[in-house]
Amino acid sequence: MYPEILLHIDGVWTKGSGSRSQPVLNPASGEAIGAVPYAEKADLDQALAAAERGFAVWRKVSSFERYKIMRRAADILRSRAEDIARIMVQEQGKPLAEAKGEILFGGDIIDWFAEEGRRTYGRVVPARAENIYQLVLKEPVGPVAAFTPWNFPINQAVRKISIALAAGCSVILKGPEETPGSCAELVRAYADAGVPAGVINLVFGIPAEISEYLIPHPIIRKVSFTGSTAVGKHLAMLAGQHMKRVTMELGGHAPAIVFEDADIDQAVKILAANKFRNAGQICVAPTRFLVQEKVYGTFVDKFTAAAKAIRVGDGLEKETGMGPLANTRRVEAMEAFVADAVSQGARIKTGGKRIGNKGNFFEPTVMTDVPLSARIMSEEPFGPIAPIMPFTDFDGLVAEANRLDYGLAAYAYTRSAKTATAIGAALESGMVSINHHGLALPEVPFGGIKDSGYGSEGGSEALDGYLNTKFVTQFGS
Repeated sequence: MYPEILLHIDGVWTKGSGSRSQPVLNPASGEAIGAVPYAEKADLDQALAAAERGFAVWRKVSSFERYKIMRRAADILRSRAEDIARIMVQEQGKPLAEAKGEILFGGDIIDWFAEEGRRTYGRVVPARAENIYQLVLKEPVGPVAAFTPWNFPINQAVRKISIALAAGCSVILKGPEETPGSCAELVRAYADAGVPAGVINLVFGIPAEISEYLIPHPIIRKVSFTGSTAVGKHLAMLAGQHMKRVTMELGGHAPAIVFEDADIDQAVKILAANKFRNAGQICVAPTRFLVQEKVYGTFVDKFTAAAKAIRVGDGLEKETGMGPLANTRRVEAMEAFVADAVSQGARIKTGGKRIGNKGNFFEPTVMTDVPLSARIMSEEPFGPIAPIMPFTDFDGLVAEANRLDYGLAAYAYTRSAKTATAIGAALESGMVSINHHGLALPEVPFGGIKDSGYGSEGGSEALDGYLNTKFVTQFGS
């Protein structure tokens, strides 16, 4: 059964003060399975006041006590993984195993930041004279406005909440309207673990209305956003007008580079799995496949076979390897990408079409001979389409890999340590993974450069954006 969706404000689950809502649709059937209430201005005012009070309480809780509460939340989340995974599949579409994996990984993220929060050390700076103490202190920045997307309803929200709580901040989370149920269950796990009222508040509604009310508000001291580059730039501009600290995790268009000396079978296995995971709706998914000419034909044939072997279906069915796209907008976008590329000479090796007329299913798609002028070579596809093109020399490869304004993730496969070092240094990207898919672990940085944003939502660097540095110098005899 799909749960009733409620807002969570000041420790209370509520329908909110208004009557506006939107249906929650199952992407496998297109049918409404529930409704998500919209927060009105009065609800946001309540959440802001609650976050201010919650911050005053939570910042005084010792990091060790915060750690214990967060660890309880992680255990509660894991204990409910089966039930929450079914909610996620119904509203988002991904296969059940992927949904459960996301939830269990969410528990790991909470655990790691709970531990890291105990290590937000300051330092003592040696003074130039006797009887002077120079202290560098780390203090929580204050209430946070966090905005999360629908593609990973728990994975994205759990990072923002956990980093904020570990640093001693309170949060107003604007959850995803298309996938609200699993996100709400994440918040429930924190609440049931004993996070004080007001420390975590959850609202839904029209994104522009909520962001333009929360971000300029004087109670909010920090903004964290995951989403498209266009929206991120707008929100960063709004935050900048009010001198708000910002973390932005925006779009990507990751090059996946295969050199002629690579283990082709291993490259195909890893890249295909990560291209079509979550139906390609991943900001760090490999999106432009650049393969050295000598092995181009072999790679194309094997990658195409891997794509053909994927069973597409309802995420609740055991045999499903790829679920539906999350909404009809994504299906329409895939059709437009394919039509544009084919009109310019691209060849479809497999896929390229919507599946059936019920739900948002789209075939895993592989294309070759895609010109650089095709939209998919410059616009983030966010779906199960893999354009593959050959390259000849290293300099030309690097020029293409760095051509776009995106700089989130990049991948490369080679047996040569010299080549691996060279490509790792040459790529303009916040994250580079060579010969494996090693991104997004809680303990490593997660973030991009250029139009892909700034700041980190992983590793010890993530806490920096939620902490103020205070210098205290004292003279005393």
